[in-house]
Amino acid sequence: MNRLLATVLVSVLLVSGCVSVKTETGGNIMKVTSSAFGNGENIPQKYTADGENVNPPISIRNIPDGTKSLVPIVDDPDAPGGTWDHWIVFNIPPGETINENSVPGTEGRNDFGKNSYGGPAPPSGTHRYFFRVYALDRELDLPAGSTKEQVLEAMENHIIGRGELMGTYSRKQ
Repeated sequence: MNRLLATVLVSVLLVSGCVSVKTETGGNIMKVTSSAFGNGENIPQKYTADGENVNPPISIRNIPDGTKSLVPIVDDPDAPGGTWDHWIVFNIPPGETINENSVPGTEGRNDFGKNSYGGPAPPSGTHRYFFRVYALDRELDLPAGSTKEQVLEAMENHIIGRGELMGTYSRKQ
């Protein structure tokens, strides 16, 4: 299997949750929440391209022992052209909080072509936005501006926990 196909397969399996992750003592499911919205609830306009376009506050519980870094990836699987990447951050020191409007680690390149948070901006309808957080047993040796595919490839065999929060958003017409 060529390297690109393998990377795509790993990405799909990680994002879909169909691959198990390396764990220590089985405690690999983290609880990811936000004080701004609940799982399955509407993301407030403040955290979208229609508002202040800043990342919402994120809380992470049940971080596995041995975690060296956290990696949140925010994407929209309902985008017309396929999954749209809104925020990729890596090498965040382990901690239970990602503050609102923050740059907690090294930012990767999103599908807006920027190394920053890009809030929800669906062209039509209601879209789902997944805030997935991965716990790694190491930091990633990648430069700022790395793509989601590069980050996922570097994470391979180093994920010791994961959790997600899903919010929705639709623009007022």
